[in-house]
Amino acid sequence: MQSADGAARPTGERILVTGGAGFIGSAFAHELIEDNELVILDTFQRDSLRHWPGLREHPNLSVVEGSVLDEAAVSKAMDGATIVVHAAAVAGVDTVIAQPTRTMRVNIIGTWRVLEEAVKRGGIRRFVDFSTSEVFGTHAFRVSEGDVTSLGAVGEARWTYAVSKLATEHMAHTYHREFGLPTVALRPFNIYGPRQVGEGAVHHFIRRAIRDEPLQIHNDGAQIRAWCYIDDIVNALCRSLVLDGAVGQSLNIGNPRSTITIYNLAKQVVRVAGSGSAIDFIEWKHADVELRIPNVDKARSVLDFTAAVDLEEGLKRTIQWYREQDQEGRL
Repeated sequence: MQSADGAARPTGERILVTGGAGFIGSAFAHELIEDNELVILDTFQRDSLRHWPGLREHPNLSVVEGSVLDEAAVSKAMDGATIVVHAAAVAGVDTVIAQPTRTMRVNIIGTWRVLEEAVKRGGIRRFVDFSTSEVFGTHAFRVSEGDVTSLGAVGEARWTYAVSKLATEHMAHTYHREFGLPTVALRPFNIYGPRQVGEGAVHHFIRRAIRDEPLQIHNDGAQIRAWCYIDDIVNALCRSLVLDGAVGQSLNIGNPRSTITIYNLAKQVVRVAGSGSAIDFIEWKHADVELRIPNVDKARSVLDFTAAVDLEEGLKRTIQWYREQDQEGRL
Protein backbone atom coordinates (compact mmCIF):
# COMPACT_ATOMS: atom_id res chain seq x y z
CA MET A 1 0.00 0.00 0.00
CA GLN A 2 0.97 3.64 -0.42
CA SER A 3 2.35 5.63 2.50
CA ALA A 4 -0.08 7.49 4.76
CA ASP A 5 1.18 10.91 3.62
CA GLY A 6 0.37 10.07 0.00
CA ALA A 7 3.98 9.68 -1.08
CA ALA A 8 4.55 7.14 -3.84
CA ARG A 9 6.32 4.54 -1.73
CA PRO A 10 5.22 1.26 -0.15
CA THR A 11 4.42 0.88 3.55
CA GLY A 12 3.42 -2.14 5.58
CA GLU A 13 4.81 -4.59 3.04
CA ARG A 14 7.19 -7.52 3.27
CA ILE A 15 9.70 -6.86 0.51
CA LEU A 16 12.21 -9.37 -0.81
CA VAL A 17 15.27 -7.73 -2.37
CA THR A 18 17.47 -10.17 -4.25
CA GLY A 19 20.96 -8.73 -4.53
CA GLY A 20 19.96 -6.53 -1.62
CA ALA A 21 23.52 -6.16 -0.34
CA GLY A 22 24.48 -4.45 -3.58
CA PHE A 23 24.72 -0.74 -4.31
CA ILE A 24 21.11 -0.09 -5.35
CA GLY A 25 19.54 -2.82 -3.22
CA SER A 26 21.09 -1.64 0.04
CA ALA A 27 20.18 2.01 -0.62
CA PHE A 28 16.61 0.94 -1.32
CA ALA A 29 16.50 -1.15 1.88
CA HIS A 30 17.78 1.79 3.93
CA GLU A 31 15.10 4.05 2.45
CA LEU A 32 12.15 1.76 3.32
CA ILE A 33 13.30 -0.14 6.42
CA GLU A 34 11.32 1.91 8.96
CA ASP A 35 7.91 1.32 7.34
CA ASN A 36 8.28 -2.19 5.90
CA GLU A 37 9.80 -5.61 6.56
CA LEU A 38 12.79 -6.18 4.30
CA VAL A 39 14.35 -9.51 3.38
CA ILE A 40 17.70 -9.51 1.59
CA LEU A 41 18.90 -12.50 -0.43
CA ASP A 42 22.53 -12.14 -1.45
CA THR A 43 25.83 -14.00 -1.72
CA PHE A 44 27.66 -10.94 -0.31
CA GLN A 45 30.39 -11.10 -2.95
CA ARG A 46 29.77 -7.36 -3.18
CA ASP A 47 28.68 -5.89 0.12
CA SER A 48 27.44 -2.32 0.16
CA LEU A 49 25.22 -3.14 3.13
CA ARG A 50 28.22 -2.79 5.44
CA HIS A 51 28.41 0.91 4.58
CA TRP A 52 24.97 1.56 6.13
CA PRO A 53 25.65 1.59 9.91
CA GLY A 54 23.08 -0.39 11.86
CA LEU A 55 21.06 -1.47 8.84
CA ARG A 56 21.93 -5.17 8.99
CA GLU A 57 20.99 -5.26 12.69
CA HIS A 58 17.68 -3.44 12.19
CA PRO A 59 14.73 -5.44 13.58
CA ASN A 60 12.80 -4.99 10.31
CA LEU A 61 15.58 -6.57 8.24
CA SER A 62 16.16 -10.27 7.66
CA VAL A 63 19.11 -11.65 5.69
CA VAL A 64 19.25 -14.91 3.76
CA GLU A 65 22.78 -15.57 2.54
CA GLY A 66 22.56 -17.51 -0.70
CA SER A 67 22.26 -17.41 -4.47
CA VAL A 68 19.24 -16.94 -6.70
CA LEU A 69 20.36 -20.21 -8.31
CA ASP A 70 19.58 -22.00 -5.04
CA GLU A 71 15.91 -23.03 -5.03
CA ALA A 72 15.82 -23.55 -1.26
CA ALA A 73 17.35 -20.13 -0.57
CA VAL A 74 14.92 -18.40 -2.92
CA SER A 75 11.97 -20.20 -1.31
CA LYS A 76 13.09 -19.26 2.20
CA ALA A 77 13.67 -15.64 1.28
CA MET A 78 10.29 -15.24 -0.42
CA ASP A 79 8.31 -16.64 2.50
CA GLY A 80 5.53 -14.14 3.23
CA ALA A 81 6.72 -11.59 0.67
CA THR A 82 4.19 -9.23 -0.90
CA ILE A 83 6.71 -7.38 -3.12
CA VAL A 84 9.80 -8.67 -4.93
CA VAL A 85 12.62 -6.42 -6.12
CA HIS A 86 14.90 -8.60 -8.23
CA ALA A 87 18.28 -6.86 -8.40
CA ALA A 88 20.58 -9.89 -8.12
CA ALA A 89 22.89 -10.24 -11.11
CA VAL A 90 26.46 -10.60 -12.23
CA ALA A 91 27.43 -7.12 -13.46
CA GLY A 92 30.44 -4.93 -14.20
CA VAL A 93 32.28 -5.03 -17.51
CA ASP A 94 35.49 -6.62 -16.19
CA THR A 95 33.60 -9.29 -14.23
CA VAL A 96 31.32 -10.12 -17.16
CA ILE A 97 34.25 -10.44 -19.56
CA ALA A 98 36.07 -12.72 -17.12
CA GLN A 99 33.00 -14.82 -16.21
CA PRO A 100 30.56 -14.87 -19.14
CA THR A 101 29.12 -18.32 -18.36
CA ARG A 102 28.42 -17.45 -14.74
CA THR A 103 26.87 -14.19 -15.93
CA MET A 104 24.39 -16.06 -18.13
CA ARG A 105 23.58 -18.64 -15.46
CA VAL A 106 22.98 -16.21 -12.61
CA ASN A 107 21.14 -13.61 -14.65
CA ILE A 108 18.89 -15.87 -16.71
CA ILE A 109 18.40 -19.02 -14.62
CA GLY A 110 18.37 -17.03 -11.39
CA THR A 111 15.66 -14.70 -12.69
CA TRP A 112 13.59 -17.65 -13.90
CA ARG A 113 13.86 -19.25 -10.47
CA VAL A 114 12.70 -16.09 -8.67
CA LEU A 115 9.81 -15.59 -11.11
CA GLU A 116 8.74 -19.23 -10.74
CA GLU A 117 8.72 -18.97 -6.96
CA ALA A 118 6.69 -15.75 -7.13
CA VAL A 119 4.03 -17.40 -9.29
CA LYS A 120 4.04 -20.52 -7.13
CA ARG A 121 3.57 -18.50 -3.94
CA GLY A 122 0.90 -16.14 -5.20
CA GLY A 123 0.02 -12.95 -3.37
CA ILE A 124 2.85 -10.92 -4.94
CA ARG A 125 1.51 -7.41 -5.51
CA ARG A 126 4.51 -6.17 -7.49
CA PHE A 127 7.61 -7.73 -9.03
CA VAL A 128 10.35 -5.40 -10.30
CA ASP A 129 13.07 -6.82 -12.52
CA PHE A 130 16.22 -4.78 -13.03
CA SER A 131 17.20 -4.74 -16.68
CA THR A 132 19.93 -2.47 -18.09
CA SER A 133 20.58 0.36 -20.53
CA GLU A 134 23.10 -1.98 -22.19
CA VAL A 135 20.21 -3.50 -24.18
CA PHE A 136 20.47 -0.51 -26.53
CA GLY A 137 23.95 -1.47 -27.72
CA THR A 138 26.89 0.75 -28.64
CA HIS A 139 25.03 3.88 -29.80
CA ALA A 140 21.93 5.02 -27.94
CA PHE A 141 20.89 8.67 -28.30
CA ARG A 142 17.72 9.64 -26.41
CA VAL A 143 16.48 6.09 -26.75
CA SER A 144 12.93 5.35 -25.64
CA GLU A 145 11.52 2.07 -24.37
CA GLY A 146 9.91 1.33 -27.73
CA ASP A 147 13.12 1.70 -29.71
CA VAL A 148 14.68 -1.42 -31.12
CA THR A 149 17.25 -3.02 -28.84
CA SER A 150 20.64 -3.61 -30.41
CA LEU A 151 23.15 -6.16 -29.21
CA GLY A 152 26.74 -6.70 -30.20
CA ALA A 153 28.36 -9.56 -32.07
CA VAL A 154 28.06 -13.12 -30.80
CA GLY A 155 31.31 -14.12 -29.12
CA GLU A 156 32.12 -10.64 -27.80
CA ALA A 157 32.01 -11.19 -24.04
CA ARG A 158 30.97 -7.57 -23.34
CA TRP A 159 27.48 -8.30 -24.66
CA THR A 160 26.89 -11.38 -22.52
CA TYR A 161 25.44 -9.15 -19.79
CA ALA A 162 23.16 -7.25 -22.17
CA VAL A 163 21.85 -10.45 -23.75
CA SER A 164 21.13 -11.98 -20.37
CA LYS A 165 19.32 -8.87 -19.13
CA LEU A 166 17.24 -8.51 -22.28
CA ALA A 167 16.22 -12.15 -21.84
CA THR A 168 15.12 -11.53 -18.24
CA GLU A 169 13.16 -8.47 -19.29
CA HIS A 170 11.27 -10.52 -21.87
CA MET A 171 10.81 -13.21 -19.23
CA ALA A 172 9.28 -10.77 -16.76
CA HIS A 173 6.82 -9.53 -19.36
CA THR A 174 5.79 -13.06 -20.34
CA TYR A 175 5.10 -13.95 -16.71
CA HIS A 176 2.86 -10.90 -16.54
CA ARG A 177 0.95 -11.77 -19.68
CA GLU A 178 0.65 -15.51 -19.09
CA PHE A 179 0.33 -15.77 -15.31
CA GLY A 180 -0.87 -12.30 -14.32
CA LEU A 181 2.22 -11.56 -12.21
CA PRO A 182 2.34 -7.74 -11.87
CA THR A 183 5.86 -7.20 -13.22
CA VAL A 184 7.80 -4.03 -14.05
CA ALA A 185 11.19 -3.83 -15.79
CA LEU A 186 13.50 -0.91 -14.97
CA ARG A 187 16.40 0.06 -17.20
CA PRO A 188 18.90 2.10 -15.13
CA PHE A 189 21.30 4.42 -16.97
CA ASN A 190 24.69 4.73 -15.24
CA ILE A 191 23.90 4.96 -11.54
CA TYR A 192 26.51 6.40 -9.16
CA GLY A 193 26.78 7.73 -5.64
CA PRO A 194 28.08 7.03 -2.13
CA ARG A 195 28.57 3.42 -1.04
CA GLN A 196 29.06 2.08 -4.57
CA VAL A 197 30.97 -1.19 -4.68
CA GLY A 198 32.51 -3.10 -7.56
CA GLU A 199 33.22 -1.42 -10.88
CA GLY A 200 32.16 1.87 -12.46
CA ALA A 201 33.83 5.00 -13.77
CA VAL A 202 32.72 7.39 -11.00
CA HIS A 203 33.70 4.87 -8.31
CA HIS A 204 37.13 4.40 -9.92
CA PHE A 205 37.74 8.10 -10.54
CA ILE A 206 36.80 9.30 -7.06
CA ARG A 207 38.74 6.65 -5.17
CA ARG A 208 41.87 7.64 -7.08
CA ALA A 209 41.23 11.39 -7.10
CA ILE A 210 40.97 11.71 -3.30
CA ARG A 211 44.42 10.11 -3.07
CA ASP A 212 45.92 12.14 -5.95
CA GLU A 213 46.48 8.93 -7.93
CA PRO A 214 46.23 8.86 -11.75
CA LEU A 215 42.76 8.34 -13.21
CA GLN A 216 42.68 5.72 -15.97
CA ILE A 217 40.48 6.21 -19.05
CA HIS A 218 39.81 3.67 -21.79
CA ASN A 219 41.10 4.86 -25.19
CA ASP A 220 40.47 8.60 -25.78
CA GLY A 221 37.64 9.07 -23.26
CA ALA A 222 35.20 10.34 -25.89
CA GLN A 223 32.51 7.88 -24.78
CA ILE A 224 29.33 9.71 -23.73
CA ARG A 225 27.17 8.79 -20.74
CA ALA A 226 24.23 10.27 -18.82
CA TRP A 227 24.78 9.82 -15.06
CA CYS A 228 21.98 9.26 -12.53
CA TYR A 229 22.44 9.70 -8.78
CA ILE A 230 21.54 6.81 -6.45
CA ASP A 231 18.75 8.72 -4.64
CA ASP A 232 16.95 9.21 -7.95
CA ILE A 233 16.93 5.52 -8.91
CA VAL A 234 15.67 4.63 -5.43
CA ASN A 235 12.88 7.18 -5.81
CA ALA A 236 11.90 5.73 -9.19
CA LEU A 237 11.98 2.19 -7.79
CA CYS A 238 9.71 3.16 -4.89
CA ARG A 239 7.23 4.75 -7.28
CA SER A 240 7.22 1.70 -9.55
CA LEU A 241 6.13 -0.42 -6.58
CA VAL A 242 2.90 1.47 -5.86
CA LEU A 243 1.73 3.14 -9.09
CA ASP A 244 -0.56 0.83 -11.07
CA GLY A 245 0.43 2.28 -14.45
CA ALA A 246 3.90 0.77 -14.09
CA VAL A 247 2.66 -2.82 -14.31
CA GLY A 248 3.59 -4.54 -17.55
CA GLN A 249 5.97 -1.74 -18.56
CA SER A 250 9.67 -1.32 -19.27
CA LEU A 251 10.92 2.04 -18.02
CA ASN A 252 14.14 3.96 -18.65
CA ILE A 253 15.47 5.50 -15.43
CA GLY A 254 18.20 8.08 -15.85
CA ASN A 255 19.16 11.73 -15.97
CA PRO A 256 19.76 13.00 -19.52
CA ARG A 257 20.66 16.45 -18.13
CA SER A 258 23.83 14.93 -16.59
CA THR A 259 25.39 13.92 -19.91
CA ILE A 260 29.16 14.14 -20.32
CA THR A 261 32.12 12.42 -21.98
CA ILE A 262 34.18 10.08 -19.84
CA TYR A 263 37.19 12.37 -20.25
CA ASN A 264 35.27 15.41 -19.05
CA LEU A 265 33.78 13.37 -16.21
CA ALA A 266 37.31 12.58 -15.05
CA LYS A 267 38.26 16.27 -15.27
CA GLN A 268 35.15 17.25 -13.31
CA VAL A 269 35.89 14.73 -10.57
CA VAL A 270 39.45 16.06 -10.28
CA ARG A 271 38.15 19.65 -10.10
CA VAL A 272 35.37 19.02 -7.58
CA ALA A 273 37.69 16.90 -5.41
CA GLY A 274 40.43 19.56 -5.50
CA SER A 275 42.71 16.74 -6.63
CA GLY A 276 46.16 16.78 -8.21
CA SER A 277 45.51 13.55 -10.12
CA ALA A 278 46.78 13.12 -13.65
CA ILE A 279 44.65 11.46 -16.33
CA ASP A 280 46.11 8.43 -18.10
CA PHE A 281 44.72 6.98 -21.33
CA ILE A 282 44.70 3.17 -21.41
CA GLU A 283 44.18 1.12 -24.56
CA TRP A 284 40.96 -0.92 -24.34
CA LYS A 285 40.57 -3.61 -27.00
CA HIS A 286 37.12 -4.84 -26.00
CA ALA A 287 33.78 -3.54 -27.30
CA ASP A 288 32.49 -0.41 -25.60
CA VAL A 289 29.37 1.74 -25.46
CA GLU A 290 30.18 4.96 -27.30
CA LEU A 291 26.92 6.86 -26.66
CA ARG A 292 24.22 6.26 -24.04
CA ILE A 293 21.57 8.89 -23.31
CA PRO A 294 18.01 7.94 -22.30
CA ASN A 295 14.65 9.34 -23.21
CA VAL A 296 12.78 9.36 -19.88
CA ASP A 297 9.42 10.70 -21.07
CA LYS A 298 7.68 7.42 -20.24
CA ALA A 299 8.99 7.38 -16.65
CA ARG A 300 7.85 10.99 -16.31
CA SER A 301 4.37 10.05 -17.53
CA VAL A 302 3.93 6.70 -15.76
CA LEU A 303 5.83 7.37 -12.52
CA ASP A 304 5.77 11.17 -12.40
CA PHE A 305 9.52 10.77 -12.09
CA THR A 306 12.23 13.29 -12.95
CA ALA A 307 15.79 12.97 -11.67
CA ALA A 308 16.41 15.69 -9.10
CA VAL A 309 20.18 15.60 -8.45
CA ASP A 310 22.43 17.11 -11.10
CA LEU A 311 25.93 15.81 -11.77
CA GLU A 312 27.83 18.55 -9.94
CA GLU A 313 25.81 18.12 -6.75
CA GLY A 314 25.91 14.33 -6.99
CA LEU A 315 29.69 14.33 -7.35
CA LYS A 316 30.08 16.65 -4.36
CA ARG A 317 28.01 14.33 -2.16
CA THR A 318 29.80 11.24 -3.43
CA ILE A 319 33.31 12.68 -3.06
CA GLN A 320 32.55 13.83 0.47
CA TRP A 321 31.43 10.34 1.48
CA TYR A 322 34.46 8.63 -0.10
CA ARG A 323 36.83 11.11 1.48
CA GLU A 324 35.34 10.52 4.94
CA GLN A 325 35.60 6.76 4.48
CA ASP A 326 39.18 7.02 3.29
CA GLN A 327 40.19 9.19 6.26
CA GLU A 328 38.69 6.60 8.61
CA GLY A 329 40.44 3.72 6.81
CA ARG A 330 37.22 2.09 5.62
CA LEU A 331 37.85 2.01 1.88
